[in-house]
Amino acid sequence: MQDSMPHITVLHAPDEGPPPGLDQLRGEAHITLADNEEALAAAVPETEILLVTDFRTPLLRKAWSEARRLRWMHATSAGVDALLFPENRDSDIPITNARGVFDHAIAETVLGMMLMFAKDFLGSLALKREARWQHRDTERLSGKRLLVVGAGSIGREIARLAGLMDMRVEGIARRARPADADFAAIHPQGELHEHLAHADYVVVAAPLTPETEGLFDERAFAAMRPHARFINIGRGAIVRTEALVAALREERLAGAGLDVFEQEPLPPEHPLWAMPQVFMSAHMAGDFLGWREALIEQFVENFRRWQAGEPLRNVVDKTRGYVTGEHG
Repeated sequence: MQDSMPHITVLHAPDEGPPPGLDQLRGEAHITLADNEEALAAAVPETEILLVTDFRTPLLRKAWSEARRLRWMHATSAGVDALLFPENRDSDIPITNARGVFDHAIAETVLGMMLMFAKDFLGSLALKREARWQHRDTERLSGKRLLVVGAGSIGREIARLAGLMDMRVEGIARRARPADADFAAIHPQGELHEHLAHADYVVVAAPLTPETEGLFDERAFAAMRPHARFINIGRGAIVRTEALVAALREERLAGAGLDVFEQEPLPPEHPLWAMPQVFMSAHMAGDFLGWREALIEQFVENFRRWQAGEPLRNVVDKTRGYVTGEHG
């Protein structure tokens, strides 16, 4: 019967519009779109499933007291930190995420950044703008040491691609794990500074949790080698930006590739824009052509599992902020 169909509310950003592909659920669910506080407040009392495509949204907490029928939440992002306010974290409502959709695309971006630094593409672009012909020798990735902070599904795919370039890859996770096919070793987070001292490249691929917030501060950058390059495709708040800027200015760090920032968008007057040894992109490391459709395909598959009474995939451990077994 029509009235027995579940109610899905899609919470999306006003500037992005609703995600494509939801029309395939026509006849299987009532779907309501909400892109502001008023629309969400009107929809949430009847909502049984909440599909969140705006990973920065603060709106759900404001409407939480009225979400009495909510039975499941799905985030179309790997990080779910914006959804883990205390009332939600302490509830028994499951949260699933988009683990797996962005892994390979993000790993490609990281590999591209490392090649960019090794082959000095930034320098070549600067010389091209000046119409200067200047031969230089460049580095190889082969034999370099890569430390991936966050040994989950994204970190593992980064490690796999880096291994194909003959890099030595080690990881940092919540706890140590036995070595495996992708990582030469996985160390506990408490040993981060010790292993930063040996890395040529450091990549942040961790989720934002209370344990990782501000993890890369002045002490962490002081532990790194002056020739090392730092790449962040995790979350901006894992890095203290002022400490990173100081390390780059004082040449205690050779370069940085940044896709995420403490403040987004990054203000045009921020000093990172003018640093020639810094590459930046606008929180887009995993956004390949067709990613929006892929996210909805993943949600629809999980929705049909939910309807059939089967276990949901990608269930987040709300005490840790990620899918257990994936980030250590």
